[in-house]
Parts: sequence; structure tokens; C-alpha cells
Amino acid sequence: MNRTASAFIVLLLAVIGIAATFFVQRINAPQIAAEQRLIESRKLLDLLPLDAYDNQPLEHPMALADTTLSHSTLTGGYRATERGQTVAILLRSQTQGYAGAIELLIAIDANGKLLGVKTLKQTETPGLGGHLGDWPNTWLQTFTGTSSKEPTDAGWALKKDQGQFDQVAGATITSRAVISAIHDALRYFDEHRAALLGSET
Repeated sequence: MNRTASAFIVLLLAVIGIAATFFVQRINAPQIAAEQRLIESRKLLDLLPLDAYDNQPLEHPMALADTTLSHSTLTGGYRATERGQTVAILLRSQTQGYAGAIELLIAIDANGKLLGVKTLKQTETPGLGGHLGDWPNTWLQTFTGTSSKEPTDAGWALKKDQGQFDQVAGATITSRAVISAIHDALRYFDEHRAALLGSET
């Protein structure tokens, strides 16, 4: 076999290999995308017990109105339901920390009680405010069960500011920012309860 024939066979095999790879990727792309969405969904929704809802909240983001709040901005919202009834609202909140933007996911039940808070993004100082990104997060868990009015407005502050909450050690600015963002989200829920729960008449 001469060199031209050998080169042609090698080229033909390469083209067949590339075509086969492309074909397999095209066939599997929807399944891979679905798996990626499921992984992302579990990562975001681990604030809620798996048996607490039966829909796919992230597949149907809500349109939010008046998203610029006193100390933060809402960047998204999702509704978790079970048998058609809203069981939780998840709000994406962005606030300014010590070193940059902090993005939180805040879960609130249908009665306005905080179910949990998770940090999605942060650039705070490692070893100090950076602990905010740990999951699970002991400090963030201390807010579970609170509401916009429990504690009172004055209580939604650090103990050093005559409030009710401890701070992340060595991270006063970060702690204040997160406390204010959580309180903002809870007040937003109260003010837009009907729209968020899907019970507007």
C-alpha cells in the first residue's frame, strides 16, 4: 500500500471517529443537560427537605417587582409547591459585603418564617468572612425560624449594635450585610405575600 492510500485511510478513520463522537454527543446532550440541571437543582434546593415539595422550582422562576430593597437587591425568586399548594418561596438576594458582592439563597415558608439561608457566592476574606461560604453553615442556621417581626426591627442587628445576633468572628461588616439582607427578604415576603404565594385574586 502506498503512502497516499495509507494517508487516505488514516484521514478517513479520523473523520469517522470525529463524526461518531459528534453524533454520540448530540444524542446524549439532552440527557447530560438534564443531569446538570438536576445537580444544580439539588445544590440550590438543599435548603428544603426533598419530600417537602413535588415541583421543580428552578424550572419556573417568578417575575419579581420592586426588587431594590433597603440593604440588598433581589435577583430571582422561585416557588416550591406540593400538590399545587405553595410550601416555600426561595429568593436570591445580593448584598455588599466587606470584599465584594455576597449572593444568598433565602428560603421562607408560606407563613413567613425563615427556613434557611445558603451562600451562593462570596469573596470575603478567607478565614474570616469567607466562612460564610461553608455549607452547612452554623452561623446562618441561627436565623432559621425567624420572621420579619420576630425579632423586632431593632433586634435585626448584631449584639454589639444592640441587636439579637452574634457575628461571624472577625467579620463585622460581612455579618451586618447578611443580617440586613435576610431581614430585607423577610420584609419583602410580607409585603408581596399574595403575589409570591400565587394567591392573588
